[in-house]
Amino acid sequence: MAFHDEEDFERGSGPEALRAVDRAAAALAARTTSGLSPAALTLACLDWWMHLAAAPGKQAELALKAWRKAARLGAYAVASSFDRSFPNCIEPLPGDERFSAPVWQDWPYRFWYQAFLLNQQWWHNATHGVPGTAPHNEAVVAFAARQLLDMASPSNFPLTNPEVIRRARETLGMNFVAGARNALEDMARKATGRPPAGAEAFEPGRNVAVTDGEVIFRNHLIELIQYRAATDAVAAEPILIVPAWIMKYYILDLSPQNSLVRYLVSKGHTVFCISWRNVVAEDRDLGFEDYRTQGVMAALDAVNAVVPGAKVHAAGYCLGGTLLAIAAAAMARAGDARLASVTLFAAQTDFSEPGELQLFVDPGELYTLESMMWDQGYLSAGQMAGAFEMLRSNDLVWSRLVHEYLMGERAPMNDLMAWNADATRMPYRMHSQYLRQLFLDNDLAAGRYRVDGRPVSLLDIRVPLFVVGTERDHVAPWRSVYKIHQLTDTDVTFVLASGGHNAGIVSEPGHKHRHYRIREAKLGDLHLGPDQWMEATPPEDGSWWPAWESWLAARSGPPGPLPRIGAVGYPVLGPAPGTYVKQR
Repeated sequence: MAFHDEEDFERGSGPEALRAVDRAAAALAARTTSGLSPAALTLACLDWWMHLAAAPGKQAELALKAWRKAARLGAYAVASSFDRSFPNCIEPLPGDERFSAPVWQDWPYRFWYQAFLLNQQWWHNATHGVPGTAPHNEAVVAFAARQLLDMASPSNFPLTNPEVIRRARETLGMNFVAGARNALEDMARKATGRPPAGAEAFEPGRNVAVTDGEVIFRNHLIELIQYRAATDAVAAEPILIVPAWIMKYYILDLSPQNSLVRYLVSKGHTVFCISWRNVVAEDRDLGFEDYRTQGVMAALDAVNAVVPGAKVHAAGYCLGGTLLAIAAAAMARAGDARLASVTLFAAQTDFSEPGELQLFVDPGELYTLESMMWDQGYLSAGQMAGAFEMLRSNDLVWSRLVHEYLMGERAPMNDLMAWNADATRMPYRMHSQYLRQLFLDNDLAAGRYRVDGRPVSLLDIRVPLFVVGTERDHVAPWRSVYKIHQLTDTDVTFVLASGGHNAGIVSEPGHKHRHYRIREAKLGDLHLGPDQWMEATPPEDGSWWPAWESWLAARSGPPGPLPRIGAVGYPVLGPAPGTYVKQR
């Protein structure tokens, strides 16, 4: 009888109910840890600590390094107290601007920040190279140590930051009053769901996302915008832009002077762009396949209706590029030849080396994150932004807090910053599939990712590729993006642009201090590794946009008459930027 009871239990809803209890418990814990898994962090720390405890050689090395650093610091303290020009014993890492102001060379501040940097260097040595530690756990421990050290930096405290002290003298302490006012305003805005101070000055349709166009298609997931021509004739083949839904599309149509969409239109291209819906809890079951069918494929059908018989140059940004690569591979497998080329902006197709984001992707961490999304139906914009801020906590967290709350000065808002604050939500099912199948298991690069029940392969793509990576990308590191060379069997033109994940793409002509490298790899050419590629490809000053536009123009056919706006079955539904972009 007990055996039959157990069978009935397994066949019924009992196991699912108990798994739901587990999910609810994990979701409750995740709310207190901002989605981080205490179990995963504990396991990583134990792995590092136990292997360090069993490595007397590494312990001796660290003890010796600590002794040498203490001796260097002591000698420096004595010498620098008598000679202001005495050289520092350690310099900040490239990009670390916390101690760049001249007042940091005054005593005792120079001693404090030199001690901090030596301590930071020692902890880097302590968290790396411990024999036997799993690479992922080592990276997690090193990241956690760096976060704690950044928190304890002397630049973060008013009594140890000479810039703050000088500012207090100049304002008679009113900088702290202004900082407190800024902090209260920020807390009130966060509690009420309002955007950061100054972001209200940038509104889609008013001074950003203002390129002239019309929404010609809308379904539950997308609005498709067709932009009006700005020339007397246009290229025969149109462009379809697939932005990521982790962001709103108008990063590619910011202010008129730095709008990639406007730039393409001004050069005689017919441009279409997807604007994704900002999902809510009821959209929890939307999957990655829904984004392909209701997004890319539905938009492609609309473009074909407006410009019948013409092939399409498709461009995808970030996650939109990954989706576009999957769609292109599935189309190639099915014999669908509607694409003329594929362009990928900062988009990964091989996730074996995804950069620091892999710190947040392991089975334990994913379970915690999935439980939180299971509970609320989506990953919120704030939860997602927190992970990106942690990757660059010096720039995005601590430096901003010092500037706005201790110095009492608001950083001026610009269009890119306002767009970055206008974030979106990710549906539970889709984001879980993305993280597990692509990020954790790397199914696309391994040939295991399935569309319509069958695996797709990027090797099936035969159209030329134009791929852009950026030098300082923390989201899609350029060496990871570069792996597209090993996954495809077609011509690949690769561009490495200066800047990061966003600023490297929004790199309009005339923008100062920009450069890029570009090289085409023809089918059959010998493969160059990323470092070899960089050595063999000299930098060129300026924006990479003209190089891409010339590449498109050479493959888009002769100029012809302007297409109509919309088509049969695709009526004009309203002016750009549409309604989905304004959803909060």
